[in-house]
Amino acid sequence: MLPAPVGGGFRMENWWVWCGSVVRGEDGRYHMFASRWPKWLPMHPGWLIRSEIVRAVSDTPEGPYEYAETVLPARGAEYWDGRSTHNPHIIRHNGKFLLYYMGSTHPFAEAEPGDTVEMDDCRVIAARAGKRVGLAVADSVLGPWKRMDAPILPVRPGKFDSYLTSNPAPCIREDGSVLLIYKARRYEGHTYGKMTLGAAEADTPEGPYHVISEQPLFPPQVHVEDPFIWRTEEGYAMIAKDMEGHLCGEKHGGILAVSVNGTDWKLADSRKAYSRTVVWDDGQERVMGSFERPFLLFQDGKPTHMFAAVADGPGGFRQAENTWNMVIPLSAASDAFKED
Repeated sequence: MLPAPVGGGFRMENWWVWCGSVVRGEDGRYHMFASRWPKWLPMHPGWLIRSEIVRAVSDTPEGPYEYAETVLPARGAEYWDGRSTHNPHIIRHNGKFLLYYMGSTHPFAEAEPGDTVEMDDCRVIAARAGKRVGLAVADSVLGPWKRMDAPILPVRPGKFDSYLTSNPAPCIREDGSVLLIYKARRYEGHTYGKMTLGAAEADTPEGPYHVISEQPLFPPQVHVEDPFIWRTEEGYAMIAKDMEGHLCGEKHGGILAVSVNGTDWKLADSRKAYSRTVVWDDGQERVMGSFERPFLLFQDGKPTHMFAAVADGPGGFRQAENTWNMVIPLSAASDAFKED
């Protein structure tokens, strides 16, 4: 990981910014799809009820990226994704742009400036339980985007993903089929259990998708989220956030895992993928308050840049004053990180 450009990435005044995912468009420019929601809401759980996916543009992968448009705005409580869109993951495949994301809704009045929004707010409770993975498709990175009327990955009663599905991490195979890793929670009484990861697949990006592992990908002691996966010569690789630090030695640092078939995963021999400690191109070194949603930009089969959603402050969403999507250039990739 090379020094991060201080003025790079994407941020917006008066907005919380999160979840950066980048693709090179047909125009040769770099387009970041990101989540944002207004700062008059708390960073958490404000995203659950007012997040929207936007597109920002730069001539270089490092940025800075400038806001261009809102891609998936609110569209009404009657839609499954009508109140919040989040977790964008953009892919360009066979002349189309595939935007995977998490959507949610709730049946209550929209939050307005001055409202107090806490975890026990009815809107937050309903929106969390409504989180589902969806897909929007366009022929151009500029749109228009066609959203599906139903999520591509609904919940399944009685299973490990009975409560919610979110954080989609897709990988397009050579034959056009898709392996989709996702975050899930199960119902435990009237509340939700610990986060886990599941795997689904489809013959085409539009689906239908079916879950291919009836058990979570990792045992309960492997507590991770925010997966990003890609194809390797041996199968698949994954980076993800270590929730407690028991795996890579740093809380919210990154783990590296590998799989031959996409369902049987194990931690790599060198299991630490990244750290919350970032070296900047002005010579400073800082431990970020948050470092989440890792995304690798591949060019000519090699990862050239890593993007992450970060926050200032000592740590914890409620102690952050600013969030943004940062970018870290990568040195020449080792064989383990090359894309097949």
